[in-house]
Amino acid sequence: MQQSMMNHSIPRVPPPVYFLLAIILMVLLDRYVPVMRWLEYPYRYTGILLIVAGFLLSAAGSMLFRKLGTRLRPGAKATTLVTGGPFRFTRNPMYLGLVTMLTGTGIVLGTLTPLVMIPLVILLLHFQFILREEQWMETWFGAAYLNYKEKVRRWL
Repeated sequence: MQQSMMNHSIPRVPPPVYFLLAIILMVLLDRYVPVMRWLEYPYRYTGILLIVAGFLLSAAGSMLFRKLGTRLRPGAKATTLVTGGPFRFTRNPMYLGLVTMLTGTGIVLGTLTPLVMIPLVILLLHFQFILREEQWMETWFGAAYLNYKEKVRRWL
């Protein structure tokens, strides 16, 4: 990829890798450092609904990016300002989907310790990706992005 097409100030590790690492850490925390089981069977399985909803939200955002021919990789220059589909309700449906899946995983596991990963991942996404991406979008799309940003919230 050409230098002008990719901004190297963003971490080389894409967000889904952080998501998978968080899932692994959540399972390990639940297994080896379980603190207070706060949700019992069968209620824990309501988390599956959040996992599915988060997956569908992330997938819808990704598929819309592909359909419109813009790049998914953070740091790659966006070619289209995507404002339809789930982007009508949140500027970051793919990140929101990842966090929703983590929340569902925490509910399925049912102890408190795995839940510590959720705010850590939110902070990571916010500072490592979202704030930078918003600056780039303002540069690339100018007033159109600023108008979109005024109308649609960052998360919900």
